[in-house]
Amino acid sequence: MRAREPDRCGYAVRSGVRLYWEEYGEGPQTVLLLPTWATLDSRVWKLQVPYLARHFRVIVFDPRGNGRSDRPQDPLAHADPELVEDAVAVLDATDTSAAVCVGLSMGGRVLLQLAVAQPDRVAGAVFVAPTVRWEQEAPACWVQEFDDPCVSDAGWGRFNAEYWRRDLAGFAEFFFGEVFSEPHSSKQRDDAVEWTLQTDADTLIAIERAPYLGDVEDSPVGEPEAARLARLVRCPSLIVHGDDDRIIGLKTSELLANALGCSVEVFAGGGHCVPARHPVRFNLLLRRFVESVSS
Repeated sequence: MRAREPDRCGYAVRSGVRLYWEEYGEGPQTVLLLPTWATLDSRVWKLQVPYLARHFRVIVFDPRGNGRSDRPQDPLAHADPELVEDAVAVLDATDTSAAVCVGLSMGGRVLLQLAVAQPDRVAGAVFVAPTVRWEQEAPACWVQEFDDPCVSDAGWGRFNAEYWRRDLAGFAEFFFGEVFSEPHSSKQRDDAVEWTLQTDADTLIAIERAPYLGDVEDSPVGEPEAARLARLVRCPSLIVHGDDDRIIGLKTSELLANALGCSVEVFAGGGHCVPARHPVRFNLLLRRFVESVSS
């Protein structure tokens, strides 16, 4: 049973793909909580929505690939420009001219591009452990080629298409054990595994094969694309990151903050998903930021 039911819900449809959205609360400022990776649906924000809806109008939506949204199988249907346009479609469907947007993990990568592509519609940007590539060092999941035969059923060897088709639950249990590195996170891990199993391996494989924001653009200096985009962001911004994040290191957020000219709020002992494990501090921080943008 939910702590609060939506006041309004519906579907935004673009290119034949249905995107399920929900609206809560009312107020002069709207907060759009963007989807993260499609292993999760919009309930990843369940500890934010009831609190924020007491003060603002709040919108969430399920990503293409999970929840009540459609599950296209073409990798190109999951490319970053598509995800940016999904957010715009939801803003349109909910009659939202502008919102403070919050992006967690992959949602932070989408938010960076949304803020540049639609500056009039992003009143403020909050990046939570954003998965933007900034340096040449490969992420932990790249211990083997994703589409090669699986060479190990242990650790990050499970980040592999063959393994996902064989044991998606086993991958999700490992992965969210890394995401929720904090002690006593069994409920959060169990929820995340359950949400992952709402979708299927082939959908997630298509998403993993999709083009996404490049780590280094084709320029003589080899500048990260994220750095170029960050310099174009004009709205107030804030970054939140846990210092025990095993998915994306804190240094990524520090570099992004320097390019954005904003601060990083560090959660000591926090893992990759601080909104779920540190909701009181996170919610108060987010409320203050939204109010500062609105004033």
